[in-house]
Amino acid sequence: MSLAGKTLFITGASRGIGLAIALRAARDGANIAIAAKTETAHPKLPGTIHTAAEEIEKAGGRALPLVVDVRDEASVKSGIDAAAAAFGGLDIVVNNASAVQVTSVAETDMRRFDLMHQVNARGTFLVSKYAIPYLAKAENPHILMLSPPLDMQEKWFAPHTAYSMAKFGMSLVVLGLAGELRAQGIAVNALWPRTTIATSAIKNLLGGDRVMRMSRTPEILADAAYGIFAKPSKNFTGNFLIDDSFLAGEGITDFAPYRVDPSEPLAPCFFVPDKPAPPPGVEVTGKRWL
Repeated sequence: MSLAGKTLFITGASRGIGLAIALRAARDGANIAIAAKTETAHPKLPGTIHTAAEEIEKAGGRALPLVVDVRDEASVKSGIDAAAAAFGGLDIVVNNASAVQVTSVAETDMRRFDLMHQVNARGTFLVSKYAIPYLAKAENPHILMLSPPLDMQEKWFAPHTAYSMAKFGMSLVVLGLAGELRAQGIAVNALWPRTTIATSAIKNLLGGDRVMRMSRTPEILADAAYGIFAKPSKNFTGNFLIDDSFLAGEGITDFAPYRVDPSEPLAPCFFVPDKPAPPPGVEVTGKRWL
């Protein structure tokens, strides 16, 4: 399988997980539309759409940096149209952009509540909506959400109801859209990490360097996403996948290279259900961080 010549529209691709997925595809010679808000450098966050474009092209891909605010309908539509015009179509959409605030109901500012729902649930719905006409013309079209399995338990909501509602909202789009688009052969799936991932969000929100050392690198999600895109879209859809379990099913047995610091225990991510169990040799214990 190769993504050579395929076009990916990835939200939040200026850094972190979105950029890692872009770089993995770029190694095949894929076209990447970088849909993100960061046009100029942020003091606390690395990367812009332009630095991401440079990395993608160095990796062997073609890049189109686009300033896209997933909360804004006109911005989303023009971004998707621009990507399809530049590269002659659209094959894959990755809904990665997300807003996070892990606070109780009493401590959640309603502006943050609105932001999380506008970016996570509404943004995912909006990007997918305008991509459908282009994906319907693709040979093996995929929509992928970076969102959790729909494991509806109180423990996933009680610590931060607003954030959980917004993330599960993304997964509800997967559930509905997979059924809606199955007859058209457009795959819609969700991917979620078993452990925390070493990104700026983890460093800034959840405890700095220690949690970063207890995390895996974004490349585990990039490799899993790459494997998902290889699946036939007509019959691999409606799945809620955990990164290492999916990769284990694809024949991966050594997950050590994804660890930031092998001397540290792996920090479990929020929303991961008890099943499927971790692959053989993978132990994740302790406090759930996100």
